[in-house]
Amino acid sequence: MNLRKYLIMGSQNCDEDPVKILGAAIDAGITVFQFREKGSDALTGNAKLRLGLKLRLMCSRYDIPFIVNDDLNLVEPLEADGIHVGQDDQDAQQVRETFPDKFLGLSVSNQSEVSSSPIHLADYLGAGPMFHTSSKKDAKMPVGPEWIEQLRREYPDKPIVGIGGINENNAASVMDAGADGVAVISAVTKATDINAAVQRL
Repeated sequence: MNLRKYLIMGSQNCDEDPVKILGAAIDAGITVFQFREKGSDALTGNAKLRLGLKLRLMCSRYDIPFIVNDDLNLVEPLEADGIHVGQDDQDAQQVRETFPDKFLGLSVSNQSEVSSSPIHLADYLGAGPMFHTSSKKDAKMPVGPEWIEQLRREYPDKPIVGIGGINENNAASVMDAGADGVAVISAVTKATDINAAVQRL
């Protein structure tokens, strides 16, 4: 899975139709998509599933891996390629046992989380937050690209994606630190020119 330009998005991140935004982002060159419908303004129930199906269809059409954030009930109906979990989400070990053939992403933001997590079960690590972010209300303190460097030393062969506050102005510093890719939300969903924003990441 090519993690280089990783878009995370739900309706709560969009000022216009999420399907339109995803289409523009795919045209611009994103390499993987994560459906993250979470927060006080997020869709629930059938509305969430309906949006997920539309976004899934678009990813299938253009052969973009489709990852579900945390919600295991969506994995099968959306035929997701993988699941991403954070430290406060579903237990990574349980997710791996339930879906042994799916990609598994795991967020880690400090050494304590690394020590208590089944890193060996994850197909890739989400490292961050790199910088201050307004896209996630409960985001932790920024750890900076140095965290990527530390993880890379400890896990030289494990794919790592930087996440949190990344935009076209600081993405290079994350890649230079040893990341395999950068994950973004508002850098694309709030961009006036999505094509230019993705190209510059």
